[in-house]
Amino acid sequence: MEFITYKTVTGIIRCVSGLRIGGSKDTIEIGGMDNPIIRNPLDKFPYIPGSSIKGKIRSLLEWEIDGKLGVNGNVHQFRDCNRDSNCPICRIFGVTDDEVDFGPGRAIFRDGWVTESSKDVLKELQLKKGLLFVEEKTETAIDRLKGKAKTGSLRQYERVPAGTEFSFRIDYRVFDISDQGETDKNNFKWLLHGLWLLEQDALGGSGSRGYGQVQFGILKGEKFMPGKVFVNNEEEEIKDRYLEITGKNKRI
Repeated sequence: MEFITYKTVTGIIRCVSGLRIGGSKDTIEIGGMDNPIIRNPLDKFPYIPGSSIKGKIRSLLEWEIDGKLGVNGNVHQFRDCNRDSNCPICRIFGVTDDEVDFGPGRAIFRDGWVTESSKDVLKELQLKKGLLFVEEKTETAIDRLKGKAKTGSLRQYERVPAGTEFSFRIDYRVFDISDQGETDKNNFKWLLHGLWLLEQDALGGSGSRGYGQVQFGILKGEKFMPGKVFVNNEEEEIKDRYLEITGKNKRI
C-alpha cells in the first residue's frame, strides 16, 4: 500500500444557535456552573473537538445510507456489511478489524479553534458580562398539569454564543488501493454530503431544544460566505448529494 495524496476540506463553522459540547469541571464551587462546556486548557476559549464532528457526521451517514445502521442501533461495524471493502462508512471512518484489505480510515477530523475575529467578540462579552467567553442559559422543567416550573428543576448551562466562528478542517487520505476509482470518488462525496446533513441536524448536546445549529462557509476577506467549503483550495458547494451518488431519490 502506498500513500498518494490528501484531499483537504477547509472552511468555517458558524454557530447559528448556541452550541454546547460538554466539558469537565476541574473544581467544585458553591454556586458554580454545573454544566460547563469544553475549553482549551491553555487559553480557556471554547473549541470543537474533531471527535464530535466525526461522530455526528458518521451517525448521520449511517442513518442516510441504506443498510449501514448498526445492529439494534449501535455503531456500524465491519461485520454488519459482511466485510464489504467498498463500504463508505468503513472506508471513510475506519474500522477496528485487523484483517481489512483497504488500509486505514480515510478522513482525519481536526479540532475546530475559535477564529481571531470571534475571539475579539468573546473577549468583549467577558468584559461586559463577566463570563468566560460563553453565555449562560437557565432552563427548568415544567409541570404540564400545573403549568409551572417543577421544584428543584432549575439548571444552568454554558453555551458558545450564536455567531461564534470556528476553523474547520478534514484531511482525506488517498492511497493506491483503488482510491482513484468511482467508488472512492463517491465515498468522498458521501463525506461532503455529511456536512450538508449536519447543517440540517445539530452538533453537540440538546439539539432538540434548539442548541447546536451550525452552518459551514468560507471567508472572503473578512466576509463569511455560507454554503461552501474549500477542497484543496477550490470552492465546493455544501448541498444534498444523495441523488448524485446513488442515482435515485430518497425514500419519503
